[in-house]
Amino acid sequence: MLHDAKQPINEDNLKKVLSSVGASVEDTKIKALVASLEGVDIDQALTQAAVVAVAAPAAGGAAEKAAAPAEDEGKKAEEAAAGLSALFG
Repeated sequence: MLHDAKQPINEDNLKKVLSSVGASVEDTKIKALVASLEGVDIDQALTQAAVVAVAAPAAGGAAEKAAAPAEDEGKKAEEAAAGLSALFG
């Protein structure tokens, strides 16, 4: 949401978003998420995630083999996603 709104992804903005929907805010998780997103090109990560998600059902195992080299590049994006999932549950 913050990225789409062209707002910086920082601790204060994340806390505001989470608080606005009534979610509990844990400072350590917020800090971890912000740290894991540092240096991540979110546009590129979203594009890669969309391509893999669309290709996987159509190509089956071939998509996994094609995605393997991209995994190294997208490792930070995966870490960011893991941090995001930790925030929500």
